[in-house]
Amino acid sequence: MKIYLSVDMEGVTGLTDPEEMHAGGRGYERGCELMTGDANAVVAGAFDAGAESVLINDAHGSTKNLRIDLIDPRATLIRGPGKPHRMGQGLTPDFAAACFAGYHARAGVQHGVLNHTWMGKEIQNVYLNGEICGETRLVAGFAGSMGVPVALITGDEAVCEEARELLGDVETVAVKKGVDRFSAELLPPSVAQARIREAATRAIGRLADFRPYVVAPPYTLGVEWNSTAIAAGCGLVPGTRQVGPRHTEFSTDDYREIMALFGIFAMIAGSVACGSGIYG
Repeated sequence: MKIYLSVDMEGVTGLTDPEEMHAGGRGYERGCELMTGDANAVVAGAFDAGAESVLINDAHGSTKNLRIDLIDPRATLIRGPGKPHRMGQGLTPDFAAACFAGYHARAGVQHGVLNHTWMGKEIQNVYLNGEICGETRLVAGFAGSMGVPVALITGDEAVCEEARELLGDVETVAVKKGVDRFSAELLPPSVAQARIREAATRAIGRLADFRPYVVAPPYTLGVEWNSTAIAAGCGLVPGTRQVGPRHTEFSTDDYREIMALFGIFAMIAGSVACGSGIYG
């Protein structure tokens, strides 16, 4: 039995500060250790429940955050940029289930710790087939397009609520409760990671209860950007339509193109925003 694990960082145990999210920031190195601890808790729980292998995908930012020297030796890790399927890299139809650790609420969710969708300031909202979409929905849809169900989500209380609304009776672990976007009531790592391990064991033990989250094709990805300049730049990508001053849309029958397109968008949006000073 193969289990897939996508690990983001904003929803990791103990983290609330944007500085902790990027290399060179205050607390980043400790954040990487905590991120690795949450990942290892899922891995341990999966093996407790009879998993034969676990593939971990570092799905945050540079995708060079998880500490390979501290990863559970029974697992393998996908690390580094240039991954065509980004947060879902390595996911294939032969996995029994997917788990998401360290995930966060979509952009604009009140009390969602470090809430955003894909990019922190460049994107206002993302839509999939006309419905508002966070990263949980985006990656769950990718898994569902291959027939793989999502069994477990860990992160802040807001993303756990978002996941249950989307996926039903999925296993969730809230490691923190948001006070505001940059503040939260936290569980100590030892407590949070014990709960994650227990939930992973429960999730893998009840795989028959889960169904893939299937979005009907064709898939239309809509993005509301914070800038007319970013929308204009992304609108130049072949197949992408600019449908408003700050809105783009892209349609396809292949969900893999939806995942890959976000990488291209991020490069364009980041370039425009980084050179725009106070207007970014």
